[in-house]
Amino acid sequence: MTKEELIELLSSKFKLIRVEVDYTQDKMAEILGISKKTLVQIEKGRIHANWTTTVALCALFRTSSILESTLGDSPIEILETIAHENILEVKEKTLGGHVWWREINSSELYKLQQNIISKHYRIINHNDYRIGSSFNKEEIEAFFIKIK
Repeated sequence: MTKEELIELLSSKFKLIRVEVDYTQDKMAEILGISKKTLVQIEKGRIHANWTTTVALCALFRTSSILESTLGDSPIEILETIAHENILEVKEKTLGGHVWWREINSSELYKLQQNIISKHYRIINHNDYRIGSSFNKEEIEAFFIKIK
């Protein structure tokens, strides 16, 4: 998934997310740091949000069930993976991938998983900490082989 694909996908969800949290257009626009006119244009599908607004939406509404079901798990993880365009060597606790993930490969210490919705890959350790993620299958597989 690219920035542009994420922006297009999430631009179509702004109104659903706003309704989910029971905000007026004025309140939603204020929270996102955009004008009400811009929000209306996004909600009507006349324009797409920009990258900064999409990031703000994901960060500020990261617990939205609309975002979670659209992206399959954490919107922040997907943002980080797209923004950095490479493996992120961070340690962040996950839920282990019981809902949105399928296992591609495993070793004694690590699991390589793919998100069933966004299709991005991640490596988690035996304590369910994410240590790498990428949309590039070859890159993540090479990293998995290196660390296993």
